[in-house]
Amino acid sequence: MNSINDLKARLSQVGIALHEPATPAPLETPWFVRVLQAFAGWLAALFLLGFIAMGVVFVVESPAGSLGLGMAMIGAAYGLFRKARSDVLEHLALAVSLAGQLLVAWAAIEFWSESTYPLWSLLGWSLFGLQALLALVMPSLLHRTFSTCVASLALYMALAMSAMALLASGLVLLALTLLWLNEFRWPGRIRVVQAWGYGLLLGLLVMQGLAHSGQPLVFWFDAHSAWGLAWLAPWLNAVLVALSLALLLYKVAQSKPHWAFYLSPIALLLFSFYVPGVGQGLVVVLLGFAIGHRLVMGLGVFSLLVGIGSYYYWLDATLLTKALTLLVIGGVLLTLRLALHKWLSIERSMSSPSEGGGVK
Repeated sequence: MNSINDLKARLSQVGIALHEPATPAPLETPWFVRVLQAFAGWLAALFLLGFIAMGVVFVVESPAGSLGLGMAMIGAAYGLFRKARSDVLEHLALAVSLAGQLLVAWAAIEFWSESTYPLWSLLGWSLFGLQALLALVMPSLLHRTFSTCVASLALYMALAMSAMALLASGLVLLALTLLWLNEFRWPGRIRVVQAWGYGLLLGLLVMQGLAHSGQPLVFWFDAHSAWGLAWLAPWLNAVLVALSLALLLYKVAQSKPHWAFYLSPIALLLFSFYVPGVGQGLVVVLLGFAIGHRLVMGLGVFSLLVGIGSYYYWLDATLLTKALTLLVIGGVLLTLRLALHKWLSIERSMSSPSEGGGVK
């Protein structure tokens, strides 16, 4: 009996509680109830914003007034997010924040309209800075995801004015890879990192969809080639895609890498120059597989299919050229796959304990 008591005392000293009463798990709100709460929040926000708009219409005519009211509404949304304990208040705060951001964007348009620099490029950089700041400070996962997605699209719009839109997708892909590979580096902020990752992934898919449709965000006005460096955009994008794959392989490899690890980024660099969407989709698929995230993997497969479809409908090359390019890409990828499979088999056989070897 004394030994049992001593064992209980030792377990209590190390923090292991015995005979702890079982507490029921908290019940989660059903999805349809959350949808109704979200709808109620947006409906309340529309009525509230309409009431405010009726009294402050004159503010829109003044850039300073629009900026001040917009910043005040963003601050009010921040306070609502801090106090929100239901989906109604959270979506109400999101709607108030979006209205404030629109007022800030309108003030930026009025402010930059007389500048000699392209208006939409300045607006894109302004929105990128604002959304990046909101993604960092807003205490809402939904708002962080939205702001991260809009920040990536604002970067795309700013670079598109200099005919460097393709560079934006490479930058977003690199940031996406680094973010998901370091998902568990900060245990207390895992949900925040995931929100940023989802936002970047959605932004990358929107960019790819715009490129697939042939209508970038700035299709209603002419883009300008800054300093004549627009020809560098495809190469820089290919380098960023290859760098993302290299970082992914470096993170996955736990021992001395095989030669195929060094050859894969080089091969992907050449592929991404001719077929950028395929390279991005392939990296996202491998990223989802490496971190064991099914949603990222599924969206990567979708991105890969969109990239292949975009290349199929590309009118600057004949079907024979496309078929030969895809044939070469498939052959190189299969060769790398066989080499990596053989290397992994050798690594497993060397790391596993030797079998047999009985006593003679």
